[in-house]
Amino acid sequence: MAHPYVLLSAAVSLDGFLDDTGPERLLLSGPEDFDRVDEVRAGSDAILIGAGTLRIDNPRLLVYSPERRAARLAAGLPEYPLKVTVSASGDLDPQARFWHTGGAKTLYTTDKGARRLRGVLPADVEVVALGPDVEWRDVLDHLGDVKGVRRLMVEGGGSVHTRLLQQGLADEVQLVVAPLFVGEPDAPRMFGHGVYPPGRMRLVETRAVGDVVLMRYVPTAPGTGRLASAADRRWLEVACELADRCPPSQTAFSVGAVVVAADGTELARGHSREGGDPVVHAEEAALAKLDPADPRLASATVYSSLEPCARRASRPAPCSRLIIDAGVRRVVTAWREPDTFVASADGNAVLAAAGVDVVLLPEYEGRAKAPNAHLLPPAARS
Repeated sequence: MAHPYVLLSAAVSLDGFLDDTGPERLLLSGPEDFDRVDEVRAGSDAILIGAGTLRIDNPRLLVYSPERRAARLAAGLPEYPLKVTVSASGDLDPQARFWHTGGAKTLYTTDKGARRLRGVLPADVEVVALGPDVEWRDVLDHLGDVKGVRRLMVEGGGSVHTRLLQQGLADEVQLVVAPLFVGEPDAPRMFGHGVYPPGRMRLVETRAVGDVVLMRYVPTAPGTGRLASAADRRWLEVACELADRCPPSQTAFSVGAVVVAADGTELARGHSREGGDPVVHAEEAALAKLDPADPRLASATVYSSLEPCARRASRPAPCSRLIIDAGVRRVVTAWREPDTFVASADGNAVLAAAGVDVVLLPEYEGRAKAPNAHLLPPAARS
């Protein structure tokens, strides 16, 4: 399933509140930041808010700049991004401005919520029933696979931001800090209590926007088990970038690999034919840089642009065996090994049989194939 890139966007006070408890919405951003948000909206395929935000703020959720709307149209896009909301109960006001402004709208709800809303919302609103419950992975699957959304901006509220972060589904957090205090214990905060992915997020940008400060963070901690996280996708992209560095070969694939601890710390990286060794494999090169007794290996994830090999003639042990012997119990890969050099290779099955959780992200297959296109028949290069 190709999830969209999920960007969480919010502004908070210096003491961490999204709003106060007054009847009117507290404006935390200034004109410069509102314009920045408008630009981010214009660059998104869809904008999502939770039902609570829809009820309390009654937003239009539009791109306000005529120039940005014109640029979208010139690029062959709808004038406005798709507007999305999620409500398990279906308890929504059909007169809310959300439904009557902008372009296309989609509501994700339960079977019960869909029955409640039948004939209530405007006819042009698409209502998607996801079964007895609304699961965020199902929402993202549908947005990516059915609606074609590649970039999703999430503007709240706090419970939506919390769930997406806790489930490892947020690719980026854009947090604006405003120079004021709220000081009301019952006011809403951006993030709630619960278990979040471990480790530190990585700061990728900080800058002043008028009198507020924008901070952009991306997650680093790998997912767990067989469920992919946003950080898994970022690390797999790193592995694919490493494959681009491989010296060219007519007799072996170009592969990149990264070993990442559970807290998001990069432990080692490697790529095929690294250091002038004509037969070294990417996973082998990365694992060789680590102390076999490193306790972090047991909870680490290996990211490889190509399925780890199950058989090889150039070394005594294939990479799948090296991973198992290192004690690693999770592998994320982009591309199943074709029969180009080894027939019926199935390193993923070898890993799975040894109790390793294997996650395949086929949306990165084309990226992994790119440095190997000369080894593949034309029909298999994309």
